[in-house]
Amino acid sequence: MVLAESKTISFDDFIAWLPERSAFRYELRDGEILEMPKPRGKHSEIAGFIIGELNFIIRQSPLPYLIPRESIVKSIDGKSGYEPEGIVLDKELLAQEQRWETESIITQGSLVKLAIEVVSTNWQDDYAIKQIAYQALGIQEYWIVDYLGLGGRNFIGHPKQPTISVYYLVDGEYDLHQFRSSELIVSPTFPNLELSIDLLI
Repeated sequence: MVLAESKTISFDDFIAWLPERSAFRYELRDGEILEMPKPRGKHSEIAGFIIGELNFIIRQSPLPYLIPRESIVKSIDGKSGYEPEGIVLDKELLAQEQRWETESIITQGSLVKLAIEVVSTNWQDDYAIKQIAYQALGIQEYWIVDYLGLGGRNFIGHPKQPTISVYYLVDGEYDLHQFRSSELIVSPTFPNLELSIDLLI
């Protein structure tokens, strides 16, 4: 639901407006505030499971990564702000991010090792808008976890089925690899991860 139809607002005004406690999540899209329900049920369960698996690998390795509970990723043009379901940051580089400590804002894609979106009814946002935005920002790896097979045929093929799409930055553009059924995903950031869409559903 768009909340600010009459006029667009700046990213900084959006951050100042953002409620600390709410039953909804909010993102800024081209200067308009969008209201989205917080993940519930299976959606929330899947996001939590993936983050738990990644945290386990991080704890067992010397990787200097962290997964914050919340963060806002500012688009490269400054007109949008996204809140991924999961985000893996390089904590050794966080000192370069001036707005992190006070506002949990990420403006530099180089700090982001992985961004994760779990698909819901607004699947077009994840496959089109966010994929383009994350690539432009230089986010190294991006997953779209489509556990219900909701994405359009152009994105997940025909017949539609549950799919994990892994985008990895190569020479400034995303390479796409998709994994279905019991296929273990290949993640350049987490090569030891053993995860398939079947484990999630």
